[in-house]
Amino acid sequence: FYKNPHYQAVAAGDRPPEQTGCESCHGPGQQHVAARGGKTTIGHAFSLMQPKQTLEVCLTCHSKDLQKANIQRSEHTLNGVTCTNCHSIHRSPSAKFLLAKTRSETCFACHASVRAQFEMPSKHRVNEGFMDCWDCHNPHGTFTATWRMATRPPMVEQTAFNDEACLKCHSDRRGPFVYEHAPTVVEGCERCHYPHGSTNGRLLRRPVVFTLCLECHNGGGKGTRLAGVDLTTSDHNLLDPKFQRCTTCHVRIHGSNADPLFLR
Repeated sequence: FYKNPHYQAVAAGDRPPEQTGCESCHGPGQQHVAARGGKTTIGHAFSLMQPKQTLEVCLTCHSKDLQKANIQRSEHTLNGVTCTNCHSIHRSPSAKFLLAKTRSETCFACHASVRAQFEMPSKHRVNEGFMDCWDCHNPHGTFTATWRMATRPPMVEQTAFNDEACLKCHSDRRGPFVYEHAPTVVEGCERCHYPHGSTNGRLLRRPVVFTLCLECHNGGGKGTRLAGVDLTTSDHNLLDPKFQRCTTCHVRIHGSNADPLFLR
């Protein structure tokens, strides 16, 4: 236990007995000692407790951390996942955070479909150890997003500027731009990209670029520059392969300071 981060409460020597050592989590131990063991004689036997009870015990200390306190309204808590499902307080194989398993395996234990996405040809390199799930997600819960029309994303952590998590690494896409590409501002990166992995290049949702663009720029709404692209003229004849990669010309597709059509 002396190697455990929770031992600091004992080592500090400035806390009352009920907030140090084993009793700080498990409650008074006199009855447990007198009975010479047994789960039923422990004030807080976590293996016998409901998720809400476990959470309340952990938040006795961790509620001072705003992010950890936010877990009470997180998707994990709402689905019956509690602290001890992810953390091993007594014996952790992880170098940090007292995780029950290695860093990525902790998440993959439940999110098996996401594990499969990280095996796809185009992916974020989580399996290789280049990054972790919580580089983008906060397992303790997040606040209302400023993108995706304020719908709450799956525990995606915002950057310091309330931007989408993607921009922590892809800072060249941040903006603000004079000419914004509306989907990136309103719906976020996921409008065009899969966040974990894809069979398509650059994590795109469609295998060919122009088929993705045509979801919005489909020729409808004549006279509007946003969606009214005439697909039959010589400069946008999509039957011609040279026009099927829209970003060959519209290179600043995430936003531009020079051209409203995102040209070079």
